[in-house]
Amino acid sequence: MRKESYNNPALIRPLRGVPASVAIIGAGTIGPDIGYYLKSALPDLKLVLIDIDEKALEKALERMAGYTKKGVAMGKISDAAALKIKENVVTSTDYAALADCDWVLEAATENLALKKEIFSRVESLIRPEALITSNTSSLPADRLFSHLAHPERATVTHFFAPAFKNPAVEVIEWDKADPALIDYLRWFFNATGKVPLVTADAVCFMLDRVFDNWCNEAALLLEVGSAAEIDSVAGEFVHAGPFFVLNLANGNPIIVETNTLQMKEEGEHYRPASIFGSVNKWLTAPLGKSVEVPAEKAAVIRDRLLGILFSQTVDILDRLIGDASDLDLGCCVALGFKNGPIELMRAMGEKEVSRVLAAFAAHKPDMPMPKKPIADYFNYYRYLLVSEVDNTVVITMRRPEAMNALHDDMTDEILRVITRHENDPAIKGFVITGYGTQAFCAGADIGRFPTMLGNKEQSVEYARACSRLLVHLDRCRKPVVAALNGLALGGGLELAMRCHGMVAVQGAWMQLPEITLGIVPGIGAMVVPYRRWPKASEIFHNMLLTAEKLRAGKAHEIGMVDELVKEQSQLIPAAIKLVERTAVPGGHISEAPVEIPEIETIFTTSVTGQVLSRQIVGIIAKAVKAAAAAPSFAKALEVGYDAFGESALTGAANEGIAAFLGRRVPEFDKTG
Repeated sequence: MRKESYNNPALIRPLRGVPASVAIIGAGTIGPDIGYYLKSALPDLKLVLIDIDEKALEKALERMAGYTKKGVAMGKISDAAALKIKENVVTSTDYAALADCDWVLEAATENLALKKEIFSRVESLIRPEALITSNTSSLPADRLFSHLAHPERATVTHFFAPAFKNPAVEVIEWDKADPALIDYLRWFFNATGKVPLVTADAVCFMLDRVFDNWCNEAALLLEVGSAAEIDSVAGEFVHAGPFFVLNLANGNPIIVETNTLQMKEEGEHYRPASIFGSVNKWLTAPLGKSVEVPAEKAAVIRDRLLGILFSQTVDILDRLIGDASDLDLGCCVALGFKNGPIELMRAMGEKEVSRVLAAFAAHKPDMPMPKKPIADYFNYYRYLLVSEVDNTVVITMRRPEAMNALHDDMTDEILRVITRHENDPAIKGFVITGYGTQAFCAGADIGRFPTMLGNKEQSVEYARACSRLLVHLDRCRKPVVAALNGLALGGGLELAMRCHGMVAVQGAWMQLPEITLGIVPGIGAMVVPYRRWPKASEIFHNMLLTAEKLRAGKAHEIGMVDELVKEQSQLIPAAIKLVERTAVPGGHISEAPVEIPEIETIFTTSVTGQVLSRQIVGIIAKAVKAAAAAPSFAKALEVGYDAFGESALTGAANEGIAAFLGRRVPEFDKTG
């Protein structure tokens, strides 16, 4: 585990704070988008937009104003927030306007000579401590900044479109950059809602190597099938096919540019397809639609798309261009893959991956191939960041695209980390937290449950299986502390409640929303809070039966949260101190029955006014009462599992899950 530069950027203690002023050079497509992200995250920021074209600057302001207007209309931002975003934005064609900025971010044309000239000019104007970064997608930092007097304060920060919304940012680690700069940028992006992915200073970095070659191979496949057919086959792996994305982003010139650069650096096998120079718009099916592709043709397309994907993946890992977890996550959040390439390789198995790569090697002999056994690439944590701080293992759940929601693979990874370290005498205990500043954990993915509706036995066993991590925490002999960095919903709250202690930032909150889905929280929420904090039973009644939120401050008052902190930066240190105070865990959940107030079944609507299912209200009330009276904690948990199975037999569960998947409000007044 890295100790000097922690895997979770929230653990970094930066040497500087957030910038007061940032300049963006280039008011084209991505510059205003980066500016909107920065102003949204830091409303008081002074933003300076620089461009040689006055009209481009005017359009940039119009673009940003359009984003704020849409945000207000959709209820995502308030009128006051929109006003703040628009304030303190300066435009200029004169570089002198950036002289006092804390950070200058270049987003100009992909031209090395031009960029070097820009950076020389910038360096002559800005303060010695100001930062310089480039948004280039392919040009190495060494070529951009080595000529500067102070290259240590400069690097590449590569955003992905749309930059105000797409969370991924590649941060390039290169020889002359101060390590403190890389850490600062990781910390800053994490604190402002982005997902920083550190890559080596190779041509095209990490994610463009995947995307550009994926698109280039798709173009070369036009000798086999049409753009619509290739997109349709690709739909197994991505949310939008390569040609659809190229149309959306006007991406043909980008592929030519980046693949030409790779060709010059790494060989003729990266030459861009010649057809890119003669086509402006590809004929594709609408998003989400597909055309029928003959099986034989589809097999050829599939193998070649997978071949280039796996070839680039192993090359990135073998050359240490990027980290396996970052690569998988980046492909999902930045490029729209349904699963990361290594995750996909693991699911397909060594034999099939080897077959695909062998076929691709026969097609393109010079393309990179694995330098080690296929299975060796699978040894990584896909959904966790694991760091060691003061002899405490800090486990960060990282599924930012799903607000860190639990699923089977993440659960198993957490369990693997704990079992690996719980018998290590050098380790004091564990802290579990969520990635970013918004969510500890947004609950548990529905997973296989929809297929079990109507089958009580399978549903009971499913709830029991989903509890494997929680049951292990119950008997873990080293303390485990939950550090709530944001909201904790459903299964996420059930995980936090099974930890031996809990700390939270003041803005965090908790909720059990299962009642609004027509199901019950079957892995401990109807049992654990009553046995740990029985005096707050009325609060838990309301949480279970009306989906009432519990704010961190109130949770602290009732003893559920051991400590509140004001700032995110204080959270993990406070959690580690709580680990140290919790010397011998165990006994934190009562084995004996508990007396609780009668639970009312009069609730017909949630706190938001949503109609509730009378059936589910009754099942929860009955289960809470039976669990409180159960002679042991284990038997109480079985009551919860059984209630979950009972809920699976109801019309409410069918309606609730269908409504959730269909993104509509369930109609429980029709199901009872």
